[in-house]
Amino acid sequence: MSRTVFQGRFSHRARSLASILAISVKVLFRRMIGKPLVREWPISFEIGTLFWRAQFNRAFALKDIADGRAYLDSLITRTDMRPAVEIRPAGEGEPRGDWFIPSEQTSDITMLYFHGGGYTFYAGVTREFIALLAHWLGVRIFAPDYRLTPEHPHPAQLDDGLEAYRFLLRQGVDPSRLVVCGDSAGGHLTLMTLSKLRDAALPQPALAIGISPWTDTGLRGASQFGNDHYDLVQGYMTLQFSAWLKGEGQYENADLSPINQSFEGVAPIYIQAGGKEILVDMIREFAQTVQDQGGRIRLDVWEHMIHEFHGYGHEVAESSNALERIREAIAWATESDTREPFPAAAQTEIDQLIV
Repeated sequence: MSRTVFQGRFSHRARSLASILAISVKVLFRRMIGKPLVREWPISFEIGTLFWRAQFNRAFALKDIADGRAYLDSLITRTDMRPAVEIRPAGEGEPRGDWFIPSEQTSDITMLYFHGGGYTFYAGVTREFIALLAHWLGVRIFAPDYRLTPEHPHPAQLDDGLEAYRFLLRQGVDPSRLVVCGDSAGGHLTLMTLSKLRDAALPQPALAIGISPWTDTGLRGASQFGNDHYDLVQGYMTLQFSAWLKGEGQYENADLSPINQSFEGVAPIYIQAGGKEILVDMIREFAQTVQDQGGRIRLDVWEHMIHEFHGYGHEVAESSNALERIREAIAWATESDTREPFPAAAQTEIDQLIV
């Protein structure tokens, strides 16, 4: 079970509490009259989706971005898995960030994890998800606290990502035992970093994983606005995140979008997405683009899920299934002959692209 934690300014905490209570009542009433948002969703999932949509909308509406970040962190949920993971701040001489060390480390794999948040937020719920991931996979994770927009536009995040990768290599991490992963904007940074490793004369990791990755900083696909009704992030947010990432306009979408980069000869890529998230169309196009380039990629899409549905862990079947698929992908990339395709999922509800 998860528990709710309130923190920060009283006005933020009060508004967050009022929001989750109002949304809970609305969802319960709608379900009583047989009108759930998505029939396949558990009640807690629908409440969570609508609540976090409201939180993000409120954070965007605040004039001061620091205030928006504080509001987003005024209510977080914490799973029972959290006590099983030590969160250790990076030491002197290390890039700014945190180590997530599970109490039961079952693998020698090191994961470099780039957090999501549109390059603008590093929310408390994201840190909770990284802890959950470390526990679930039994691997140590280094999550750099890269510079955020709008204060620090591109290429600050890519520079920080490459430096974090170099740091792990200097620490003696074998690239064949290194996995790079990220969610949303962190998935964007994962893919951009992977593409730029050759230019930086750095070895490729064993695997790159994108969880609902942002693959085009412009307009692409009907779902970008067409799935606003279902998703917790909204189409207009992608355009604002893109503007903040570009800064004063030195860069075009083609410069900043993974879909416009080369992935020929890079490490295998495994991507997961939800069929009802705003980014699903651009994610599918990206997977096809990499395939056309001759890259090795696999995409799994859970039909009824939204952006970053993984955070529910054991509480939602699709979430636990997706996390297990990540475990299987890492095992495939680090323990088997990767010349063979990544095994197909047994669950028929997953839309699969095998490359």
